[in-house]
Amino acid sequence: MQGGRRGPSRRSAQTTDLPIISDLLKAGQEILVQIAKEPIAKKGARITSHIALPGRFLVFMPTVTHVGVSRKIASDDERRRLKRILMNERGEASGGFIVRTAADGASEAELRADLRFLMNLWNEIKQRSDSSKSPALIYHDLSLIERILRDQVSANFASIWVDTQEDYERIVRFLNRFSPSLMRRVKLYTKETPLFEHFGIQDEISKALRSKVWLKSGGSIVINQTEALVAIDINTGKYVGKSARLEDTILKTNLDAVPEIVRQIRLRDLGGIIVIDFIDMDERKNRYKVMAALEEALKNDRAPTKVLQFNDFGLVAITRKRVKQSLERTLSVACPTCQATGMVKSPATVCNEIYIEMRKMRKHFENTDVLLRVNPETVKVLKSNGNRWLNDFEELIGKNVLVKSDQTLHPEQFDIQG
Repeated sequence: MQGGRRGPSRRSAQTTDLPIISDLLKAGQEILVQIAKEPIAKKGARITSHIALPGRFLVFMPTVTHVGVSRKIASDDERRRLKRILMNERGEASGGFIVRTAADGASEAELRADLRFLMNLWNEIKQRSDSSKSPALIYHDLSLIERILRDQVSANFASIWVDTQEDYERIVRFLNRFSPSLMRRVKLYTKETPLFEHFGIQDEISKALRSKVWLKSGGSIVINQTEALVAIDINTGKYVGKSARLEDTILKTNLDAVPEIVRQIRLRDLGGIIVIDFIDMDERKNRYKVMAALEEALKNDRAPTKVLQFNDFGLVAITRKRVKQSLERTLSVACPTCQATGMVKSPATVCNEIYIEMRKMRKHFENTDVLLRVNPETVKVLKSNGNRWLNDFEELIGKNVLVKSDQTLHPEQFDIQG
């Protein structure tokens, strides 16, 4: 055994006073937990014992005592009003609350109803937990439609369209309970054209699954998702600008890209680390303008985000809380052709592999002609440059090579018979 200096402890000063997990949990112990983050890729679900129950205006957290107000409610007077109402209504009951952005301007009666609903819900959950044997599902959140109505819809919406009678009735019942003032805005869609197609939503979904997004100026952004991060690149494309200065054209393209980047981040529900490669700008004041525009555009994003300043390479990093799969991962599966790499071998590479395979097989050919089946794209290369590849094959094996195009073959596949 060798002696020497020990390295620094991996536990930070902030964690030294925390108890060890084995002191809190024992094998066979039952504990009530909530899914805080869905499984993503190879990462399992994240669970927490700090339960959070969202309502229309409030989030109830029974394991804490803090009462907080969303940072997006800017008015100090409104923040104090909301907090005062909550403190009075909560009384001596345990548990903490976060006031959601939707509560801005809400009446005392609306807040009281939401608070009582959430506290009653928590009592029901506790009763179910006490009478259930683990593992068991004690409670699940609202359906997708109901969550959208609770979290997204406000008095600013002119109408809510739905295309089935069943969902129409369900939405009316839900709004009657949560937001009666919006009930008259629910409308049943009965036209032949599908609802999503009529309002252009299907086209937006299709665009959201493509990597390239065109800007109105003629430039474009390219979005690539990987396991580790999301990369967004900006290109000037067809836009040349009206100014004689290249710097002005670049600034205009970068500024035009900002609202579309934020829109795509929200539309595609991109999360984790997002790296944006803006077109290089020489002037520092222009970088400040782009940063200010980006931070302003992100203010309306409901997901917690943090923007890091331009680094030495002209990159901007955004961290955005990710609790579920992105739109692409939800609606798509890995490509069976390229195995999700986004790449297949080029036809020229396949031709080279055919040459190597024929070299190994040349002593075993019995027929005078050898049949080669390949993908149509490979056929084009085989017959280019005066049949150079075919001539090389025939010279190698001393036999005629007959090429057959087969659309059913994978671009990297080939079949040699002889």
